[in-house]
Amino acid sequence: MAGITFTAYDLATRFVGVKEFPGSDSNPFIMSLLRLDQGWPRNDEVPWCSAFVNYIAWLIPPGGLPRSKNLAARSWLDVGRPINLDQARAGFDVVILSRGADPASGHVGFYAHHTTARVTLLGGNQSDAVRLSDYDVRRVVGVRRLWDG
Repeated sequence: MAGITFTAYDLATRFVGVKEFPGSDSNPFIMSLLRLDQGWPRNDEVPWCSAFVNYIAWLIPPGGLPRSKNLAARSWLDVGRPINLDQARAGFDVVILSRGADPASGHVGFYAHHTTARVTLLGGNQSDAVRLSDYDVRRVVGVRRLWDG
């Protein structure tokens, strides 16, 4: 992928602060994320973390990064190359988390950094917005390298 001068993480930071509209209105930008690969969402009151990661991966030139093309966060477990959390690098990797007791539920975001107890992700639908958020490291179910740049 010669010619890339910025990472997916760099690009994702430009969207920090984008958030859902309160009430019955939907943010048109979030709706465009949701409909990039799947046309069913009627509002932004659905999980959109995977839609955000897919959108950012799609924007990276030339030809984009590998994408799941799916709104399910755990769909990212089949994208890119699996790596250990200790190998993760901001700008190159996504982290997939569990969410609740449902093994199909999850959350995905771009890796920022981690400690022994917490992992910080930059992602969408984190408190209904694009932002940095910390999660318990025990929730990590996978880390995927999208690009080896």
